[in-house]
Amino acid sequence: MVIPVQNPEVSPYTPAPPTNTDLDYADLPIIDLSKATTAEGRIGLAEQVTDAMTNKGFFYIVNHGYTPEQTKRIFDIANVPFEHVSEPEKHVYAGTMKITGSYQGYKLRQYWHIANGVHDQLEHYNLNRDVTKREHPQAVRPLLPEIEAFAKHNHFHVLHTILRLLAIGLELPEETLVNMHRYDAVGETYVRFMKYYPRSPEEEEKTQNVWLKGHTDFGTITILYSQPVAALQILTPEGNWKWVRHINNALVINAGDAMEFLSGGFYRATIHRVVQPPPDQQSYTRLGAFYFAMSDDNIRLAPLTQSPVLQRVGVKRRFEDDKTPTMEQWRKGRTTAYGQSELTKNGEVEEEMINGVLVKHYN
Repeated sequence: MVIPVQNPEVSPYTPAPPTNTDLDYADLPIIDLSKATTAEGRIGLAEQVTDAMTNKGFFYIVNHGYTPEQTKRIFDIANVPFEHVSEPEKHVYAGTMKITGSYQGYKLRQYWHIANGVHDQLEHYNLNRDVTKREHPQAVRPLLPEIEAFAKHNHFHVLHTILRLLAIGLELPEETLVNMHRYDAVGETYVRFMKYYPRSPEEEEKTQNVWLKGHTDFGTITILYSQPVAALQILTPEGNWKWVRHINNALVINAGDAMEFLSGGFYRATIHRVVQPPPDQQSYTRLGAFYFAMSDDNIRLAPLTQSPVLQRVGVKRRFEDDKTPTMEQWRKGRTTAYGQSELTKNGEVEEEMINGVLVKHYN
């Protein structure tokens, strides 16, 4: 007789109710990932994903293989590092971003400067997809098998499927990008649990309600599990900020710098930010579950010029050939600098140079 394995008991996390505020939402495509099981289905989805990544930079995924119950369990787990670990223990497991260029461990509150002397009210807990890379707080340890299963689901079922669709969109062999994102390779693809806490009226005024400045992600693909607190906004090509709508049990997908570099500018790393939620949600915390994907550390982020599509439309090079960074060099440069470096004001935009590339932050 096989005895079913009982998962550890975890206090349930109660999310905020959806907002009733009428917001200006972005019109983002919805991709049904269940159609990717056949070659014909992938070709059809690739057209949708290519259009989304070239024109919007964001899209939703549904039917991604996790049930609503599994997703709820992940949010219950995501809350543990914040609510069931003491402040002294959090400091023991704090990340060493400025030293190592790695987010593994906690990104504690008030680490990043936002504006006018105000620092963030945001905590992360980050785990490399290889959850044995470093030690974890005591409350997290019994949950590591489930977190590892979550990482593998995102990597093999979601990320690799998206990468195949993006390769088809570049008219490259389906495994081109997958082979740059090996699960057992050296790299920093990681699970991130994230929690925003409400701020004081004085902090909101000093930052003009911005919780996290407009930025691009530095990896290849970001997978966000949709949650109900409205706060995420994307910058449209027309220069307008639009809200990202919550869809139950959907994933929100966007490309980062590394994908823009590899695709020669064909796929867009879209600027996005986090702002104060609407009034009916301002008393709630905002809990997030993410999978941040990066290519293997040794991959040079040079355009895939063998792509027939890039040969037709042209390549936007961000580096001279002999100065193209590896994924490791780019992630370490972005991680050590973010929220810590001196920025140069250029009108509404703040700028810094990282590895010879002008990186912009939007307030």
